[in-house]
Amino acid sequence: MFDLAGRLPTGISAVTLADVGDLDVHCLVAGQPSKPLLLLLHGFPELSFSWRKVMPALAEQGFYVVAPDQRGYGRTRAAHDRGREDCWAVDFTADFSSSSLCRMAGDARNLVAALGYKEVHAVIGHDFGSPVAGVCALLRPDIFKSVVLMSSPFAGVPDVQVRSHRSRSDCSQAIGKSAVASMNIPKALLELEQPRVHYQWYYSNETANSDMWNAADGLKSFLRNYYHYKSADWPGNSIFPLDGMNASQLARLPTYYVMEAGRDMVETVAEYAPTAQQIKRCQWLGNEELDVYAAEYQRTGFQGGLQSYRCNTSGLNAADLQIYRGKTIDVPSLFLAGCHDWGVYQFPGDIETLQSSFTTDFRGKYLIEGAGHWVQQEQPEAVLNRLLCFLQ
Repeated sequence: MFDLAGRLPTGISAVTLADVGDLDVHCLVAGQPSKPLLLLLHGFPELSFSWRKVMPALAEQGFYVVAPDQRGYGRTRAAHDRGREDCWAVDFTADFSSSSLCRMAGDARNLVAALGYKEVHAVIGHDFGSPVAGVCALLRPDIFKSVVLMSSPFAGVPDVQVRSHRSRSDCSQAIGKSAVASMNIPKALLELEQPRVHYQWYYSNETANSDMWNAADGLKSFLRNYYHYKSADWPGNSIFPLDGMNASQLARLPTYYVMEAGRDMVETVAEYAPTAQQIKRCQWLGNEELDVYAAEYQRTGFQGGLQSYRCNTSGLNAADLQIYRGKTIDVPSLFLAGCHDWGVYQFPGDIETLQSSFTTDFRGKYLIEGAGHWVQQEQPEAVLNRLLCFLQ
């Protein structure tokens, strides 16, 4: 297995906790276990490694900082797969219900207990980790005392009627307002003059894992293109609110979110590959850092992480959370993203709902200059400043 220890900044170490629920959880940790706990939850296609630039400074400010590889990712594994290096190389036909938002929030709760803590000073989630963190704060405010949502606004439980299939879903089972939970948006996108496909629906199909895992120019090249296209390094990421939740508006999003029909994600991002000069100038993701992502995903593939998207598009997440519809997040909350991050507006109305009605103690929305989607990697100092103001 790839030697991760040599790629970690000073002050960060790697540990694996056995039998945390049904998982052996691999974590990066910084600081002293006697200090208040911060739990950092990564997104897709990322790892606990994505928090490396902010962990040591948070620890220096008096926190015990823990970033797990979430269920489906990296070196965390199901306990029954102990000893398998390819533990998340699961078949598409496998049951995906264990990757639901409620289940992953339960993983976070189990990890807190396994660490010997009764509460978390703050749970901080980025990308897909953001709704996981949001569900943690929504369901267990007694444990998760504050929450930071990054890049992906979590606007609460959608008002939907759901027919949920927990395994081999045809991804058309939920009816409601959310684009991802709606049957109508994917169909309407395909009916545009230039047919389009929403990326979460692409991620929910049978070919997505093999498309990316077996990229013609290599998995590392694919990841470089993907990370570049969604960063502030790509000049086309000039964000603005969309006028509504409809196909014509969603088609204004970059193709990493609303893809051209008939093209896979590898082909989509290859069109916007960075030049040799851009790669050389990239300060936030060096070649050796990219090697970590490439080595881990080469070993596991992407399906373990893609299962979470299937929980969205199948309606499972909406179904599991319906009992909490109307409930608010009442702990102190913060939203952070890059000024060039389309994640802020990819679902029209979500950021406004988060600020105005879903949270009762909202401490601010901050868009970080010079950052795209990978905000804590692109601009770690600015992110740290905002986090510390909130945490202290």
